[in-house]
Amino acid sequence: MRRQIALVPTVVLTAALLASCADTSEPEQTPAAAESSSSDSSTDDTSQDADSQEYPDVVDAVLTASGDDFTIAVTISSPYDSADRYADGWRVLNADGDLLAEHDLGHDHASEQPFTRTSSAFAIPDDVDEVTVEGRDQDNGYGGATVTVEVPR
Repeated sequence: MRRQIALVPTVVLTAALLASCADTSEPEQTPAAAESSSSDSSTDDTSQDADSQEYPDVVDAVLTASGDDFTIAVTISSPYDSADRYADGWRVLNADGDLLAEHDLGHDHASEQPFTRTSSAFAIPDDVDEVTVEGRDQDNGYGGATVTVEVPR
């Protein structure tokens, strides 16, 4: 009994120390870090509720090179995400709007908002300097806030 009582302050102290060490600052931008933009000024309204939002918002994207191939980690926010309606994918476009990659999401992420998923490897032509990532809603298609990322070469 005495041993259990002695462990409680140690566990509480350890948890407090770990919490105080958590990094709550914004991540440092790298050359391939995202630059947010919006194709619709209404998506910039942070007071927008889940019922009025038509599309998921892409809030971050990190493009990584591996030889001639690339992967992209995309963070999406969709406050309406539920089993009935959810963000079901994203696409990567060049500046001309040509499709470079597309990623499908098979289920909602209601308990994980915003959420990040990484694509399979895909190619980006040598003449492409930046790509734009756009989210997709299963009912309304593509739209919402987009992110433009510089291609790391």
